[in-house]
Amino acid sequence: FADEERGYNKNLFCIPKHYEEDLERVFIPHGLILDRTERLARDIMQDMGSHHIVALCVLKGGYKFFADLLDHIKALNQNGDKSVPVTMDFVRIKSYC
Repeated sequence: FADEERGYNKNLFCIPKHYEEDLERVFIPHGLILDRTERLARDIMQDMGSHHIVALCVLKGGYKFFADLLDHIKALNQNGDKSVPVTMDFVRIKSYC
């Protein structure tokens, strides 16, 4: 979206009650994020070929995206012509100003 883009009206989405008053607009719909995550999993599987995949999650904020991405990779592994080994690990990083 461009800076002047207004996003989508929040009334087009199911917003949890505890966020209704805090949320003004939706800039990226959840379905679009899920679709792009699935596409990223497909790209990873295509690019990695038959190499072992080592997936590293940066805690704490990345866990949901990481889990969704690995779910898509797992589904592709189960339904594809070949199975690629996947190892996952986690790292916690502190940021300083």
